[in-house]
Formats: sequence, structure tokens, C-alpha cells
Amino acid sequence: MFYWLMKYVVIGPIVKAIFRPWIVGRRNIPTEGGAILASNHLSFVDSIFLPLMIDRPVAFLAKSDYFTGKGLKGWATRMFFKATGQLPIDRSGGKASEASLNTGLQVLGRGELLGIYPEGTRSPDGKLYRGRTGIARMALEARVPVVPLVMVDTDTMMPIGRRIPNVVRVGIVIGEPLDFSRFEGMEGDRYILRSITDEIMVALQRLGEQEYEDVYASTVKDRLNTAS
Repeated sequence: MFYWLMKYVVIGPIVKAIFRPWIVGRRNIPTEGGAILASNHLSFVDSIFLPLMIDRPVAFLAKSDYFTGKGLKGWATRMFFKATGQLPIDRSGGKASEASLNTGLQVLGRGELLGIYPEGTRSPDGKLYRGRTGIARMALEARVPVVPLVMVDTDTMMPIGRRIPNVVRVGIVIGEPLDFSRFEGMEGDRYILRSITDEIMVALQRLGEQEYEDVYASTVKDRLNTAS
């Protein structure tokens, strides 16, 4: 109910009126059953616009820091993320990564849509980076299709570090679902998982025509932080 109010009564109409988002390929979103929506990640607001522009609810895996802030700002952020269907995950690796995987599988097991950023973090410079293989494992274990999609100009609207958005039109381009059922039962093969993940990243690069670099975005961020 809270999600419905935020999407259709509170946030949705205001955001659409101001930013006039556009969408191409909405028909490629399955009308029922579980599916993974695999997106590039340019800005904090990516997880806001996609749910507003499709008819089915989408659960995103969001870093747990967004749910643990203190004070009024922390409360507001926590309420907003919960209202927009986002789920807290720990990105520290190891057992935390396994727990995140299980959270995603629960969403897919209920026949719902799960939004994932295969890069694992926002792009620091607008390029598309190497995907993490967790998305491939989820797709095989849950036996669901992966729908590639790209966010357009969300980094222009809300660059990293900016608090007040620029008023620009943002868009979403949704590609045709990718079927990996030919690899059923091979979720334990790391070479298969890498191959599937790379296929997803190729689909994203073709949709958005972003420059691709075959390194992890987190590695690039570490280099930038070290240099600064």
C-alpha cells in the first residue's frame, strides 16, 4: 500500500511532471513471473525512475548504508527506499554476498521483478564496466530471463555528489529478454557464469552505446580515491 501511494499519489506525478521521463521497449518487460532487470548504473536516481515507468513493482538490492542513517535525514532516506521497493544488502563480500544472493532469489521465487546493477556500483565516469557474476548465478538458480535496460542521462540530472537535481529529461531503453535456460544446472561453473555475465554486459553496451572498459568499476573508484 505504501509503495502504491508513493508511486501513484506522492512521488510519481511530481517526478514525471518535472523531468518528463521517456521509455522505449516497455513491452519487453514480462507481464507476469519472475525476471531480472539488469541495468547500467549512472546515478543515485536510477532506482527511482525505472519503477515509475513500468506497470509492475520492482525490488532493487540497495546497499545497507541507506537504511541505517541517523536523525531526520536518515529516517527520511530509509522510508523513501522502503517505499520504492528497495531491499538492504551488505556488500562487504563473503557470507554477506551469499545473503544478498538469497535475498534476490526470494524475490524471484515469489514471481516478482528484481532490479540489479551488474557493475555492482555506480559508474564513476559514465563508462560501462565489467559485470559481477552474481547476476548470472541468480538467473540460473531462479530459472528466470534477464531483461537488459539502460538509463539515459540520469548522470546529467543527478551527478555523483550533487544534492539538487538538474531539470533534464531522462530516459530508459529496454531490450529483449535474454534466455539462459541452455545453461540450466551449470550455476556452479565459474566459466559459464562469466560467459553469461559478459553476454549481459554486451547487450547493455549495444543498447546504450556506452564506452566499455573490461575492469570493475570499484577498481576504478579505488584508483581515483588513491589519486585524490
